Amino acid sequence: MTLFSKIIKGEIPNYKIAENEHFYAFLDIFPLMKGHTLIVPKVETDRFFDVDDNLLREWLLFAKPIALAIEKAYPCNRVGLSVVGLEVPHAHMHLVPVNSADDLNFTRPKLKLSSDDFQQIQQRIISFL
Repeated sequence: MTLFSKIIKGEIPNYKIAENEHFYAFLDIFPLMKGHTLIVPKVETDRFFDVDDNLLREWLLFAKPIALAIEKAYPCNRVGLSVVGLEVPHAHMHLVPVNSADDLNFTRPKLKLSSDDFQQIQQRIISFL
């Protein structure tokens, strides 16, 4: 079972943003920017493009209102979408508020936020859903 499956099952504490029968969205605990959210399918699949075609379509439709909420919560030029998938062998997408391409540079130092910070970010994004 992957780290993300444990998060989905509630075995690991997390800051959930949204969920449906196929997907789970939660704050990245090593964020590039405030509002950095991960979206994972509930079915464990290692590689993004191994995900079933219908699920891929549904994934973007699930992500769209979350991205719009992030953009309202943290004004930015846009919400960047990145699929890197090297950290955890469970397909996932990153939604990150960005003002430049460098804001999606995963080699940059990550923000160090407190539990209170994460709770505020979570509530702020959810308020725009």
